Amino acid sequence: MSADLHRDAADLQAEFGLIDIYVFDQLLRGNLHSGQRVLDAGCGPGRNAHYLMRQGAEVYGVDRDPMQIDQIQARRANIAQPLPRSNFCVAELDDLPFPDAYFGAVICSAVLHFSEHEAHFEAIVSELWRVLEPGGLYFARLASTIGLGDTAVPVDGRWHALPDGTERFLVDEAYLTIVSAGLGAAWVAPLKTTVVQGMRAMTTWVLRK
Repeated sequence: MSADLHRDAADLQAEFGLIDIYVFDQLLRGNLHSGQRVLDAGCGPGRNAHYLMRQGAEVYGVDRDPMQIDQIQARRANIAQPLPRSNFCVAELDDLPFPDAYFGAVICSAVLHFSEHEAHFEAIVSELWRVLEPGGLYFARLASTIGLGDTAVPVDGRWHALPDGTERFLVDEAYLTIVSAGLGAAWVAPLKTTVVQGMRAMTTWVLRK
Protein backbone atom coordinates (compact mmCIF):
# COMPACT_ATOMS: atom_id res chain seq x y z
CA MET A 1 0.00 0.00 0.00
CA SER A 2 2.80 2.42 0.86
CA ALA A 3 4.35 1.94 -2.59
CA ASP A 4 0.96 2.69 -4.19
CA LEU A 5 0.59 5.83 -2.11
CA HIS A 6 4.10 6.94 -3.07
CA ARG A 7 3.28 6.37 -6.74
CA ASP A 8 0.01 8.29 -6.41
CA ALA A 9 1.86 11.22 -4.83
CA ALA A 10 4.42 11.19 -7.64
CA ASP A 11 1.62 11.08 -10.22
CA LEU A 12 -0.14 14.02 -8.58
CA GLN A 13 3.07 16.05 -8.51
CA ALA A 14 3.70 15.25 -12.17
CA GLU A 15 0.22 16.51 -13.03
CA PHE A 16 -0.08 19.53 -10.76
CA GLY A 17 3.52 20.42 -9.95
CA LEU A 18 4.12 22.20 -6.64
CA ILE A 19 1.00 24.33 -7.00
CA ASP A 20 -0.02 26.53 -4.07
CA ILE A 21 -2.88 24.73 -2.33
CA TYR A 22 -4.96 27.92 -2.40
CA VAL A 23 -4.53 28.25 -6.18
CA PHE A 24 -5.52 24.57 -6.39
CA ASP A 25 -8.68 25.48 -4.46
CA GLN A 26 -9.59 27.97 -7.19
CA LEU A 27 -9.20 25.18 -9.76
CA LEU A 28 -11.54 22.96 -7.76
CA ARG A 29 -14.09 25.77 -7.57
CA GLY A 30 -13.95 26.33 -11.33
CA ASN A 31 -12.65 29.88 -10.93
CA LEU A 32 -9.47 28.96 -12.81
CA HIS A 33 -9.67 26.74 -15.88
CA SER A 34 -8.00 25.93 -19.17
CA GLY A 35 -10.40 28.10 -21.18
CA GLN A 36 -8.94 31.29 -19.74
CA ARG A 37 -6.05 33.49 -20.72
CA VAL A 38 -4.16 33.60 -17.42
CA LEU A 39 -1.41 35.89 -16.15
CA ASP A 40 0.89 34.55 -13.43
CA ALA A 41 2.25 37.81 -12.01
CA GLY A 42 5.52 37.18 -10.21
CA CYS A 43 5.52 33.70 -11.73
CA GLY A 44 8.85 32.47 -10.37
CA PRO A 45 9.77 29.10 -11.92
CA GLY A 46 6.14 28.36 -12.79
CA ARG A 47 4.85 26.30 -9.88
CA ASN A 48 1.35 27.78 -10.20
CA ALA A 49 1.35 27.83 -13.99
CA HIS A 50 2.45 24.19 -14.43
CA TYR A 51 -0.98 22.53 -14.40
CA LEU A 52 -2.73 25.21 -16.47
CA MET A 53 0.01 25.05 -19.11
CA ARG A 54 -0.32 21.27 -19.30
CA GLN A 55 -4.09 21.62 -19.68
CA GLY A 56 -3.73 23.92 -22.66
CA ALA A 57 -4.55 27.24 -21.01
CA GLU A 58 -3.12 30.35 -22.62
CA VAL A 59 -0.73 31.17 -19.79
CA TYR A 60 1.51 34.22 -19.55
CA GLY A 61 4.08 34.92 -16.86
CA VAL A 62 6.14 37.88 -15.73
CA ASP A 63 8.84 38.16 -13.08
CA ARG A 64 11.46 40.78 -12.30
CA ASP A 65 14.15 38.06 -12.00
CA PRO A 66 15.55 36.83 -15.34
CA MET A 67 16.64 33.53 -13.73
CA GLN A 68 13.03 32.77 -12.80
CA ILE A 69 11.92 33.46 -16.37
CA ASP A 70 14.63 31.08 -17.61
CA GLN A 71 13.17 28.36 -15.36
CA ILE A 72 9.58 28.85 -16.45
CA GLN A 73 10.76 28.91 -20.07
CA ALA A 74 12.32 25.49 -19.52
CA ARG A 75 9.06 24.25 -17.99
CA ARG A 76 7.12 25.71 -20.93
CA ALA A 77 9.35 23.92 -23.44
CA ASN A 78 8.68 20.55 -21.79
CA ILE A 79 4.90 20.53 -22.14
CA ALA A 80 3.27 18.65 -25.01
CA GLN A 81 2.26 21.76 -26.96
CA PRO A 82 4.61 24.53 -25.85
CA LEU A 83 3.27 28.04 -25.50
CA PRO A 84 5.04 30.84 -27.38
CA ARG A 85 8.30 31.82 -25.73
CA SER A 86 7.14 35.44 -25.79
CA ASN A 87 4.39 34.63 -23.26
CA PHE A 88 7.00 34.77 -20.48
CA CYS A 89 9.13 37.81 -19.90
CA VAL A 90 10.96 39.99 -17.41
CA ALA A 91 8.77 42.89 -16.23
CA GLU A 92 7.87 44.94 -13.19
CA LEU A 93 4.37 44.31 -11.89
CA ASP A 94 3.53 48.01 -11.80
CA ASP A 95 4.38 48.34 -15.51
CA LEU A 96 3.00 45.33 -17.39
CA PRO A 97 3.54 44.93 -21.17
CA PHE A 98 -0.08 43.94 -21.89
CA PRO A 99 -3.17 45.78 -23.14
CA ASP A 100 -6.17 46.60 -21.01
CA ALA A 101 -8.62 43.78 -20.18
CA TYR A 102 -6.36 41.13 -21.74
CA PHE A 103 -6.67 38.33 -19.16
CA GLY A 104 -9.54 36.25 -17.86
CA ALA A 105 -7.64 35.59 -14.63
CA VAL A 106 -4.65 37.06 -12.81
CA ILE A 107 -2.70 35.08 -10.19
CA CYS A 108 -0.32 36.90 -7.86
CA SER A 109 0.87 34.48 -5.18
CA ALA A 110 3.41 35.33 -2.46
CA VAL A 111 4.56 38.49 -4.24
CA LEU A 112 2.70 41.57 -3.00
CA HIS A 113 4.35 41.46 0.43
CA PHE A 114 7.54 42.63 -1.28
CA SER A 115 5.94 45.97 -2.20
CA GLU A 116 8.13 48.91 -1.24
CA HIS A 117 5.34 51.01 0.32
CA GLU A 118 1.59 51.61 0.06
CA ALA A 119 1.84 53.63 -3.17
CA HIS A 120 3.88 50.83 -4.77
CA PHE A 121 1.43 48.17 -3.55
CA GLU A 122 -1.53 50.09 -4.91
CA ALA A 123 0.24 50.74 -8.22
CA ILE A 124 0.84 47.00 -8.65
CA VAL A 125 -2.74 46.09 -7.77
CA SER A 126 -4.06 48.80 -10.11
CA GLU A 127 -1.90 47.46 -12.94
CA LEU A 128 -3.04 43.87 -12.35
CA TRP A 129 -6.63 45.13 -12.34
CA ARG A 130 -6.06 47.07 -15.57
CA VAL A 131 -5.07 43.98 -17.54
CA LEU A 132 -7.99 41.93 -16.15
CA GLU A 133 -11.12 41.70 -18.28
CA PRO A 134 -14.57 42.55 -16.88
CA GLY A 135 -15.81 39.50 -14.99
CA GLY A 136 -12.24 38.23 -14.66
CA LEU A 137 -10.79 36.59 -11.55
CA TYR A 138 -8.12 38.25 -9.41
CA PHE A 139 -6.33 35.91 -6.99
CA ALA A 140 -3.66 37.07 -4.57
CA ARG A 141 -2.04 35.44 -1.57
CA LEU A 142 0.11 37.70 0.56
CA ALA A 143 1.51 38.19 4.02
CA SER A 144 -0.64 40.08 6.53
CA THR A 145 -0.89 41.07 10.17
CA ILE A 146 -4.20 39.23 10.54
CA GLY A 147 -4.09 36.93 13.57
CA LEU A 148 -0.54 37.86 14.56
CA GLY A 149 -1.34 40.27 17.38
CA ASP A 150 1.77 42.11 18.57
CA THR A 151 4.26 39.62 17.15
CA ALA A 152 4.62 41.62 13.91
CA VAL A 153 6.82 44.59 14.84
CA PRO A 154 6.46 47.77 12.73
CA VAL A 155 9.67 48.81 10.97
CA ASP A 156 8.69 51.43 8.39
CA GLY A 157 5.13 52.12 7.26
CA ARG A 158 3.55 48.73 6.53
CA TRP A 159 6.90 46.95 6.66
CA HIS A 160 7.12 44.72 9.73
CA ALA A 161 9.69 42.40 11.29
CA LEU A 162 8.26 38.93 11.81
CA PRO A 163 9.19 36.31 14.40
CA ASP A 164 10.47 34.04 11.63
CA GLY A 165 13.30 36.53 11.04
CA THR A 166 11.93 38.05 7.81
CA GLU A 167 10.64 41.53 7.04
CA ARG A 168 7.57 42.01 4.85
CA PHE A 169 5.09 44.61 3.68
CA LEU A 170 2.02 43.52 5.65
CA VAL A 171 -1.62 44.31 4.94
CA ASP A 172 -4.63 43.98 7.22
CA GLU A 173 -8.34 43.41 6.67
CA ALA A 174 -9.27 47.09 6.79
CA TYR A 175 -6.66 48.05 4.20
CA LEU A 176 -7.61 45.25 1.79
CA THR A 177 -11.26 46.24 2.17
CA ILE A 178 -10.45 49.85 1.26
CA VAL A 179 -8.32 48.82 -1.73
CA SER A 180 -11.02 46.41 -2.95
CA ALA A 181 -13.69 49.10 -2.70
CA GLY A 182 -11.48 51.49 -4.65
CA LEU A 183 -11.25 48.95 -7.46
CA GLY A 184 -15.03 48.52 -7.52
CA ALA A 185 -14.40 44.80 -7.04
CA ALA A 186 -16.84 42.05 -6.13
CA TRP A 187 -15.66 39.66 -3.44
CA VAL A 188 -15.46 36.05 -4.62
CA ALA A 189 -14.85 34.83 -1.07
CA PRO A 190 -14.13 36.34 2.34
CA LEU A 191 -10.51 36.87 3.27
CA LYS A 192 -8.98 33.63 4.53
CA THR A 193 -5.81 33.68 6.61
CA THR A 194 -3.45 30.91 7.68
CA VAL A 195 -1.35 31.68 10.76
CA VAL A 196 1.78 29.55 11.15
CA GLN A 197 2.49 29.15 14.88
CA GLY A 198 2.39 32.91 15.42
CA MET A 199 5.43 33.30 13.14
CA ARG A 200 3.72 34.62 10.00
CA ALA A 201 0.28 34.90 8.43
CA MET A 202 -0.72 34.46 4.79
CA THR A 203 -4.04 35.85 3.54
CA THR A 204 -5.94 34.80 0.42
CA TRP A 205 -7.63 37.73 -1.37
CA VAL A 206 -9.96 36.77 -4.25
CA LEU A 207 -11.97 39.30 -6.24
CA ARG A 208 -13.93 39.56 -9.47
CA LYS A 209 -13.83 42.59 -11.74
